Amino acid sequence: MKVFDVVIVGARCAGSPLAARLARRGLDVCLLDKAQFPSETPSTHIIQPRGAQALERIGALDAVLSAGAATINSFTMVNDDVRIEGEFDESTFPLPGLCVRRVTLDAVLVDTAANAGADVRTGVKATGLITVGERVAGVETDHGPIRARLVVGADGRHSQVAKDVGAKEYSITPMGRVPVWGYFEGVADREGRLRLARLGENAYLASPTDDGLYMVCVAAGTDSGAHREEAFAAALEGWPELADTLSGGRRIGPLRVMAKWHGYLRQAAGPGWVLIGDAGHFKDFTPGQGIADALCQVELLDQTLPADFGNASNLDAANQRWWRWRDRDAYAMHWFASDLGAPGAPTPVITEVLRDISGDPEARRTLMRVLNHEVAPRELLAPRRLAVAVGRAVRTRPREIRTTGREVAVAIRNEVRRARMTRTVPPGLHAP
Repeated sequence: MKVFDVVIVGARCAGSPLAARLARRGLDVCLLDKAQFPSETPSTHIIQPRGAQALERIGALDAVLSAGAATINSFTMVNDDVRIEGEFDESTFPLPGLCVRRVTLDAVLVDTAANAGADVRTGVKATGLITVGERVAGVETDHGPIRARLVVGADGRHSQVAKDVGAKEYSITPMGRVPVWGYFEGVADREGRLRLARLGENAYLASPTDDGLYMVCVAAGTDSGAHREEAFAAALEGWPELADTLSGGRRIGPLRVMAKWHGYLRQAAGPGWVLIGDAGHFKDFTPGQGIADALCQVELLDQTLPADFGNASNLDAANQRWWRWRDRDAYAMHWFASDLGAPGAPTPVITEVLRDISGDPEARRTLMRVLNHEVAPRELLAPRRLAVAVGRAVRTRPREIRTTGREVAVAIRNEVRRARMTRTVPPGLHAP
């Protein structure tokens, strides 16, 4: 029976780019997915500028743009009564961000992998793993076994590969808001602007996307998924600026919802296997970094894997190094995203932090770089800025002093708890 160098389970925004990269290195790659493409999957499908750069490096950017992806050159952020405007200027961001539905993006990526020389098998479902002793040595499918020196799980939050290897979760965050999103046709505003807001109990994300459509996502309380139509309509009325943008447009198709999710990091490597993308790490969707994170994880894994897949010890050691990099890269943003997506109305301290940022051009640029997962959140949330924000919240919102006090206390408790969780990752998971 043929033995591939790599079999990748999952052909979306992590699996297909990895297959393309490894195939171009001359490796024998099999890429499989239970779906037939084009195929939808739950996603708010914003791609940060660094993700656009990763698409360019695998030769997929032109095809994604030709397929109609909307370019994002600017953004508006509204939080309570604070408004921040920013531009993705070329001096800081060589490429703009993108907004493209997964039904469009993933099909382009699958074609990219096939054109690079990967053996692409869609409509093939992984049903289990082949093991030799304690080592994973391939994948069982509904079309027969596929043997490989390395099995990559790129099969999303409900990863079958992660389940079969028993990959443990850690740094778990609870479900925050429930995203409900839909598409509108006939919206006159095709400006490449990403709109973000947090008003009352609702959070918003809106942007032009491919096929001439306009995407609107509303993230409300955890019970909104059960009453999505009512919650969505009420939320649109709660942001008049967005309602005006949609005037003259018509919603098409059903509303989509992503329910029953939680954030986590998973054990990402073991003998003969590795997890990438959402299979290994999922965080709150609020900063919209998931696709770009997957594309950049692929690049680091490709750079870390050895040239010779025949030496199992070297292969496993490389996967362990990549896993440690993944955690270092993900950890701060994992918690930052959880804080951004927490349910409830805008809090006094964070509102005052954003007010400070709105009047500081350099801080606005740093905010954009944080959202691009390019610099750590601590570069923006320095102790001095937080102290100033607390003082201003106390002075200008005396009636909310108890709320401010609780916000500060919760932030301190979270820092202590998260530091403790960093030191208490399940034993035996990390290589020494």
